[in-house]
Amino acid sequence: MLEENSKIRKIDYERFEAVINMIGGKWKLRIMYQLAFHSMLRYGELKKLLTPISHRMLSIQLKELEQDGLIIRKEYPQIPPKVEYQLSLKGIELRPVFEHMCDWIFKYLP
Repeated sequence: MLEENSKIRKIDYERFEAVINMIGGKWKLRIMYQLAFHSMLRYGELKKLLTPISHRMLSIQLKELEQDGLIIRKEYPQIPPKVEYQLSLKGIELRPVFEHMCDWIFKYLP
């Protein structure tokens, strides 16, 4: 049973679901983890780190993360095209979630 003052009790399910839609799915947390770990990555580097993700899936997930304001996409006008991705301030503020996940991993998956 949760305590009465628990943060979980203060968030309605619709807002919780909105966050799940932003970071849920097979690849979004993995993408954000890589960007948190590396600070900035080019598209090809992300693709390599996330093997076996398909080009289509990576593109879709990156667009959704950018639309939700969790990552920043920087495109350079050159040939061949150069595109870099990094966490936005909004995405960086999710780093404590990753830190807590790491604590949980250390505790339960030694």
